[in-house]
Amino acid sequence: MNSIINHVQLAGNVGATPEIKTLESGKRLAKFPMAIHEYIKNAEGEYIKNTQWHTITIWGNLVQRVEKYIQKGSQITISGKLNTNQYIDKNGQKQYRTEIVARDLMVHSKPSITN
Repeated sequence: MNSIINHVQLAGNVGATPEIKTLESGKRLAKFPMAIHEYIKNAEGEYIKNTQWHTITIWGNLVQRVEKYIQKGSQITISGKLNTNQYIDKNGQKQYRTEIVARDLMVHSKPSITN
């Protein structure tokens, strides 16, 4: 039997202050958007910045690291898996949302805090 591996690794910037929640079960979770930038050459030979946004979800002990070290603008690398959920929108249409559930997190820098 062939096995399929669901693994993703991304490096980018945190796009907003992480949202931290504690569920009724006591489990903790953190969610935040992450921006991944790449530069693509257009027909004129100029490089254009292309930004992809991803929703990152973190569970368990990694939430403490998020609380302590992550803020908007932090440069991070995450390793995890893709998780797709379906839901029915307000118009009764089936929609899909894909997020990245992080298993590991590395912080490269903290943004400077200015007033």
